Amino acid sequence: MCTAATYKTKDFYFGRTMDYDFSYEDEVTITPRNYPFYFRNMGMMKKHYAMIGMAYVVEEYPLYYEAVNETGLGMAGLNFVGNAEYKRKAPNKDNVAQFEFIPWILCQCASVKEARVLLARINLINTPFSRELPLAQLHWIIADRNEAITVESVREGIRIYDNPVGVLTNNPPFDEQMFQLNNYMNLSPQAPQNHFSDRLPLHAYSRGMGALGLPGDLSSQSRFVRAAFIKMNSVSDDSESESVSQFFHILGAVDQQRGCCEAGDGKYEITIYTSCCNTDKGVYYYTTYDNHQITAVNMYKENLDGIYLVRYPLIHGEQIKMQN
Repeated sequence: MCTAATYKTKDFYFGRTMDYDFSYEDEVTITPRNYPFYFRNMGMMKKHYAMIGMAYVVEEYPLYYEAVNETGLGMAGLNFVGNAEYKRKAPNKDNVAQFEFIPWILCQCASVKEARVLLARINLINTPFSRELPLAQLHWIIADRNEAITVESVREGIRIYDNPVGVLTNNPPFDEQMFQLNNYMNLSPQAPQNHFSDRLPLHAYSRGMGALGLPGDLSSQSRFVRAAFIKMNSVSDDSESESVSQFFHILGAVDQQRGCCEAGDGKYEITIYTSCCNTDKGVYYYTTYDNHQITAVNMYKENLDGIYLVRYPLIHGEQIKMQN
Protein backbone atom coordinates (compact mmCIF):
# COMPACT_ATOMS: atom_id res chain seq x y z
CA MET A 1 0.00 0.00 0.00
CA CYS A 2 1.14 3.63 -0.17
CA THR A 3 0.56 7.19 1.00
CA ALA A 4 1.01 10.35 -1.09
CA ALA A 5 1.08 13.89 0.26
CA THR A 6 1.64 17.52 -0.67
CA TYR A 7 3.18 20.30 1.42
CA LYS A 8 3.71 24.01 0.80
CA THR A 9 6.01 26.51 2.46
CA LYS A 10 7.86 28.96 0.20
CA ASP A 11 8.08 26.16 -2.37
CA PHE A 12 5.70 23.32 -3.16
CA TYR A 13 6.56 19.71 -2.30
CA PHE A 14 5.07 16.48 -3.58
CA GLY A 15 5.93 12.91 -2.65
CA ARG A 16 4.86 9.52 -1.42
CA THR A 17 5.74 6.31 0.34
CA MET A 18 5.99 3.13 -1.69
CA ASP A 19 4.81 0.31 0.54
CA TYR A 20 4.97 -3.25 -0.73
CA ASP A 21 6.45 -6.67 0.00
CA PHE A 22 8.93 -6.61 -2.90
CA SER A 23 10.58 -4.09 -5.17
CA TYR A 24 11.28 -3.83 -8.86
CA GLU A 25 14.54 -2.23 -9.94
CA ASP A 26 13.34 1.25 -8.97
CA GLU A 27 15.39 4.19 -10.24
CA VAL A 28 15.15 7.96 -10.01
CA THR A 29 14.43 8.68 -13.67
CA ILE A 30 14.59 11.94 -15.60
CA THR A 31 12.73 12.08 -18.89
CA PRO A 32 14.04 14.98 -21.02
CA ARG A 33 11.88 17.09 -23.30
CA ASN A 34 12.82 15.29 -26.50
CA TYR A 35 12.53 11.70 -25.34
CA PRO A 36 9.98 10.14 -27.74
CA PHE A 37 6.96 8.78 -25.88
CA TYR A 38 5.09 6.11 -27.84
CA PHE A 39 1.47 5.83 -26.74
CA ARG A 40 -0.34 2.63 -27.74
CA ASN A 41 -3.35 4.42 -29.21
CA MET A 42 -2.40 8.11 -29.21
CA GLY A 43 0.68 8.08 -31.41
CA MET A 44 4.15 9.41 -30.67
CA MET A 45 4.89 12.55 -28.67
CA LYS A 46 8.30 13.87 -29.70
CA LYS A 47 8.45 17.03 -27.58
CA HIS A 48 6.95 17.61 -24.15
CA TYR A 49 7.67 18.82 -20.64
CA ALA A 50 10.62 17.21 -18.88
CA MET A 51 9.91 15.26 -15.70
CA ILE A 52 11.61 13.51 -12.79
CA GLY A 53 10.33 10.73 -10.55
CA MET A 54 10.67 7.13 -9.48
CA ALA A 55 10.21 4.55 -12.21
CA TYR A 56 10.75 0.96 -13.21
CA VAL A 57 12.40 1.26 -16.62
CA VAL A 58 11.56 -1.56 -19.03
CA GLU A 59 12.89 -1.58 -22.58
CA GLU A 60 13.85 2.10 -22.13
CA TYR A 61 10.27 2.99 -21.18
CA PRO A 62 9.78 4.69 -17.77
CA LEU A 63 6.93 3.12 -15.82
CA TYR A 64 6.54 5.95 -13.31
CA TYR A 65 5.16 5.36 -9.83
CA GLU A 66 5.14 9.13 -9.35
CA ALA A 67 6.72 12.09 -11.11
CA VAL A 68 6.85 15.89 -11.23
CA ASN A 69 7.28 17.87 -14.42
CA GLU A 70 9.30 21.03 -14.99
CA THR A 71 6.23 23.26 -14.56
CA GLY A 72 5.66 22.02 -11.00
CA LEU A 73 2.80 19.58 -11.62
CA GLY A 74 3.02 16.29 -9.70
CA MET A 75 1.19 12.99 -10.12
CA ALA A 76 1.32 9.67 -8.29
CA GLY A 77 -0.49 6.35 -8.68
CA LEU A 78 -1.48 4.32 -5.60
CA ASN A 79 -2.99 0.84 -5.28
CA PHE A 80 -6.76 0.78 -5.58
CA VAL A 81 -7.34 -2.97 -5.69
CA GLY A 82 -10.89 -4.16 -6.13
CA ASN A 83 -12.23 -0.77 -7.17
CA ALA A 84 -10.22 0.25 -10.24
CA GLU A 85 -11.73 -0.71 -13.57
CA TYR A 86 -10.35 0.11 -17.01
CA LYS A 87 -12.37 0.12 -20.22
CA ARG A 88 -12.17 -0.94 -23.84
CA LYS A 89 -11.21 1.60 -26.47
CA ALA A 90 -13.95 4.11 -27.17
CA PRO A 91 -14.54 6.44 -30.12
CA ASN A 92 -14.00 10.18 -29.68
CA LYS A 93 -11.94 9.61 -26.53
CA ASP A 94 -8.26 9.81 -25.63
CA ASN A 95 -7.65 6.08 -25.16
CA VAL A 96 -4.73 5.95 -22.75
CA ALA A 97 -3.41 2.82 -21.06
CA GLN A 98 -3.09 2.79 -17.28
CA PHE A 99 0.73 2.69 -17.44
CA GLU A 100 0.73 5.69 -19.81
CA PHE A 101 -1.46 7.90 -17.63
CA ILE A 102 1.28 9.71 -15.68
CA PRO A 103 3.36 10.65 -18.75
CA TRP A 104 0.22 11.51 -20.73
CA ILE A 105 -0.72 14.16 -18.16
CA LEU A 106 2.74 15.40 -17.18
CA CYS A 107 3.97 15.66 -20.76
CA GLN A 108 1.25 18.14 -21.66
CA CYS A 109 -0.10 19.89 -18.54
CA ALA A 110 1.39 22.74 -16.56
CA SER A 111 -1.31 22.80 -13.88
CA VAL A 112 -4.22 20.89 -12.40
CA LYS A 113 -6.50 23.25 -14.31
CA GLU A 114 -4.96 22.10 -17.60
CA ALA A 115 -5.09 18.46 -16.45
CA ARG A 116 -8.86 18.77 -15.92
CA VAL A 117 -9.22 19.63 -19.62
CA LEU A 118 -7.42 16.45 -20.68
CA LEU A 119 -9.32 14.38 -18.14
CA ALA A 120 -12.62 15.40 -19.72
CA ARG A 121 -11.61 13.43 -22.82
CA ILE A 122 -9.74 10.51 -21.28
CA ASN A 123 -10.64 6.83 -21.35
CA LEU A 124 -8.28 4.64 -19.34
CA ILE A 125 -8.13 1.36 -21.23
CA ASN A 126 -7.40 -2.20 -20.16
CA THR A 127 -4.17 -2.63 -22.13
CA PRO A 128 -1.25 -4.03 -20.07
CA PHE A 129 2.34 -3.03 -20.72
CA SER A 130 3.25 -6.64 -21.43
CA ARG A 131 2.27 -10.20 -20.54
CA GLU A 132 4.82 -10.12 -17.70
CA LEU A 133 3.53 -6.75 -16.39
CA PRO A 134 -0.27 -6.94 -16.11
CA LEU A 135 -2.54 -4.02 -15.32
CA ALA A 136 -2.02 -2.38 -11.94
CA GLN A 137 -5.22 -1.35 -10.15
CA LEU A 138 -4.56 2.27 -9.22
CA HIS A 139 -6.05 5.64 -8.51
CA TRP A 140 -4.10 8.90 -8.75
CA ILE A 141 -3.43 12.22 -7.08
CA ILE A 142 -2.57 15.19 -9.32
CA ALA A 143 -1.39 18.36 -7.62
CA ASP A 144 0.23 21.75 -8.07
CA ARG A 145 0.86 24.52 -5.56
CA ASN A 146 -2.74 25.76 -5.91
CA GLU A 147 -4.90 22.63 -5.79
CA ALA A 148 -5.03 18.85 -5.81
CA ILE A 149 -7.46 16.33 -7.29
CA THR A 150 -7.97 12.58 -7.08
CA VAL A 151 -8.76 10.60 -10.25
CA GLU A 152 -10.41 7.17 -10.17
CA SER A 153 -11.38 4.93 -13.06
CA VAL A 154 -14.20 2.77 -11.72
CA ARG A 155 -17.14 0.78 -13.06
CA GLU A 156 -19.21 3.94 -13.48
CA GLY A 157 -16.43 5.70 -15.42
CA ILE A 158 -13.87 8.38 -14.59
CA ARG A 159 -14.42 10.08 -11.25
CA ILE A 160 -12.58 13.32 -10.39
CA TYR A 161 -12.64 14.63 -6.83
CA ASP A 162 -11.28 17.86 -5.40
CA ASN A 163 -8.70 16.88 -2.80
CA PRO A 164 -8.52 19.69 -0.21
CA VAL A 165 -6.18 17.80 2.13
CA GLY A 166 -3.62 16.95 -0.55
CA VAL A 167 -3.30 13.37 0.73
CA LEU A 168 -4.16 10.02 -0.83
CA THR A 169 -3.84 6.41 0.31
CA ASN A 170 -5.53 3.30 -1.11
CA ASN A 171 -9.03 1.96 -0.43
CA PRO A 172 -11.81 2.91 0.06
CA PRO A 173 -12.71 5.29 -2.80
CA PHE A 174 -11.63 8.85 -2.15
CA ASP A 175 -15.05 10.28 -1.35
CA GLU A 176 -15.38 7.71 1.42
CA GLN A 177 -11.89 8.50 2.72
CA MET A 178 -12.82 12.18 2.98
CA PHE A 179 -16.17 11.42 4.63
CA GLN A 180 -14.43 9.43 7.38
CA LEU A 181 -12.60 12.59 8.48
CA ASN A 182 -15.91 13.68 10.01
CA ASN A 183 -15.34 11.06 12.68
CA TYR A 184 -12.13 12.80 13.77
CA MET A 185 -13.17 16.46 13.82
CA ASN A 186 -12.55 16.52 17.58
CA LEU A 187 -8.80 15.94 17.14
CA SER A 188 -6.59 18.91 17.94
CA PRO A 189 -2.91 19.74 18.48
CA GLN A 190 -4.03 21.59 21.61
CA ALA A 191 -4.67 20.11 25.04
CA PRO A 192 -8.24 18.78 25.38
CA GLN A 193 -10.94 20.27 27.59
CA ASN A 194 -13.16 18.18 29.84
CA HIS A 195 -16.44 17.63 28.01
CA PHE A 196 -17.06 14.24 29.60
CA SER A 197 -18.82 15.61 32.69
CA ASP A 198 -18.68 18.85 34.68
CA ARG A 199 -19.11 16.72 37.79
CA LEU A 200 -15.78 14.95 37.32
CA PRO A 201 -12.39 16.63 37.85
CA LEU A 202 -10.86 15.29 34.63
CA HIS A 203 -7.66 16.84 33.35
CA ALA A 204 -4.98 16.35 30.73
CA TYR A 205 -2.09 14.43 32.27
CA SER A 206 0.19 14.41 29.23
CA ARG A 207 1.07 16.50 26.23
CA GLY A 208 -0.44 15.32 22.96
CA MET A 209 -3.80 14.26 24.38
CA GLY A 210 -5.61 16.49 21.90
CA ALA A 211 -4.83 13.82 19.33
CA LEU A 212 -6.36 10.98 21.36
CA GLY A 213 -8.27 8.82 18.91
CA LEU A 214 -5.91 9.39 16.00
CA PRO A 215 -5.67 5.89 14.44
CA GLY A 216 -2.26 4.26 14.57
CA ASP A 217 -2.77 1.07 12.57
CA LEU A 218 -1.44 0.42 9.06
CA SER A 219 -4.75 0.19 7.19
CA SER A 220 -5.15 2.58 4.27
CA GLN A 221 -8.08 4.44 5.84
CA SER A 222 -6.19 4.94 9.10
CA ARG A 223 -3.09 6.09 7.25
CA PHE A 224 -5.21 8.62 5.35
CA VAL A 225 -6.59 10.07 8.59
CA ARG A 226 -3.17 10.13 10.25
CA ALA A 227 -1.37 11.70 7.30
CA ALA A 228 -4.15 14.25 6.78
CA PHE A 229 -4.13 15.32 10.45
CA ILE A 230 -0.36 15.64 10.59
CA LYS A 231 -0.06 17.41 7.22
CA MET A 232 -2.88 19.88 7.97
CA ASN A 233 -1.34 20.79 11.34
CA SER A 234 2.29 20.73 10.23
CA VAL A 235 4.51 23.75 10.88
CA SER A 236 7.98 24.55 9.54
CA ASP A 237 9.87 27.58 8.27
CA ASP A 238 10.44 28.27 4.58
CA SER A 239 14.02 27.02 4.28
CA GLU A 240 14.68 24.11 1.96
CA SER A 241 16.29 21.96 4.64
CA GLU A 242 13.48 22.42 7.17
CA SER A 243 10.72 22.05 4.56
CA VAL A 244 12.20 18.81 3.23
CA SER A 245 12.85 17.53 6.73
CA GLN A 246 9.27 18.29 7.75
CA PHE A 247 7.89 16.53 4.66
CA PHE A 248 9.78 13.36 5.54
CA HIS A 249 8.46 13.61 9.10
CA ILE A 250 4.89 13.85 7.75
CA LEU A 251 5.28 10.67 5.72
CA GLY A 252 7.33 9.09 8.49
CA ALA A 253 4.10 8.97 10.48
CA VAL A 254 2.77 6.30 8.08
CA ASP A 255 6.04 4.38 7.68
CA GLN A 256 5.67 0.57 7.61
CA GLN A 257 8.17 -1.57 9.50
CA ARG A 258 9.12 -5.10 8.51
CA GLY A 259 7.20 -7.61 10.58
CA CYS A 260 4.06 -5.53 11.25
CA CYS A 261 2.13 -6.27 8.04
CA GLU A 262 2.39 -9.89 6.90
CA ALA A 263 1.83 -10.45 3.19
CA GLY A 264 2.10 -14.26 3.19
CA ASP A 265 4.86 -16.72 2.25
CA GLY A 266 7.16 -15.19 4.83
CA LYS A 267 6.99 -11.73 3.23
CA TYR A 268 6.15 -8.43 4.90
CA GLU A 269 5.00 -5.12 3.52
CA ILE A 270 7.51 -2.36 4.21
CA THR A 271 8.09 1.21 3.13
CA ILE A 272 10.46 0.51 0.25
CA TYR A 273 11.16 4.18 -0.35
CA THR A 274 9.86 7.61 0.60
CA SER A 275 10.11 10.51 -1.83
CA CYS A 276 9.83 14.28 -1.64
CA CYS A 277 10.20 16.51 -4.69
CA ASN A 278 10.59 20.27 -4.58
CA THR A 279 8.40 20.92 -7.61
CA ASP A 280 9.67 24.50 -8.00
CA LYS A 281 13.35 23.59 -8.06
CA GLY A 282 13.11 20.14 -9.66
CA VAL A 283 15.02 18.44 -6.86
CA TYR A 284 13.92 14.89 -6.03
CA TYR A 285 14.78 13.64 -2.53
CA TYR A 286 14.40 10.07 -1.32
CA THR A 287 15.16 7.63 1.46
CA THR A 288 14.91 3.84 1.37
CA TYR A 289 14.00 1.26 3.97
CA ASP A 290 17.65 0.44 4.61
CA ASN A 291 19.09 3.93 4.02
CA HIS A 292 17.63 6.79 6.03
CA GLN A 293 20.09 9.35 4.68
CA ILE A 294 18.27 11.74 2.34
CA THR A 295 19.64 11.51 -1.19
CA ALA A 296 18.87 14.16 -3.82
CA VAL A 297 18.82 14.31 -7.63
CA ASN A 298 18.48 17.69 -9.38
CA MET A 299 16.82 17.42 -12.78
CA TYR A 300 18.22 20.79 -13.87
CA LYS A 301 21.76 19.47 -13.63
CA GLU A 302 20.98 17.22 -16.58
CA ASN A 303 20.47 18.06 -20.24
CA LEU A 304 16.70 18.48 -20.38
CA ASP A 305 16.80 18.92 -24.14
CA GLY A 306 18.19 15.42 -24.62
CA ILE A 307 16.50 12.35 -26.07
CA TYR A 308 17.65 9.66 -23.62
CA LEU A 309 16.42 8.81 -20.14
CA VAL A 310 18.72 9.72 -17.25
CA ARG A 311 18.64 7.04 -14.57
CA TYR A 312 19.98 6.92 -11.03
CA PRO A 313 19.80 3.56 -9.19
CA LEU A 314 18.77 3.91 -5.55
CA ILE A 315 21.52 4.06 -2.96
CA HIS A 316 20.97 1.25 -0.46
CA GLY A 317 22.71 0.41 2.80
CA GLU A 318 22.46 2.55 5.93
CA GLN A 319 24.69 5.62 5.83
CA ILE A 320 25.87 6.27 9.39
CA LYS A 321 27.97 9.31 10.24
CA MET A 322 30.33 8.58 13.14
CA GLN A 323 30.66 11.60 15.41
CA ASN A 324 33.71 10.43 17.38
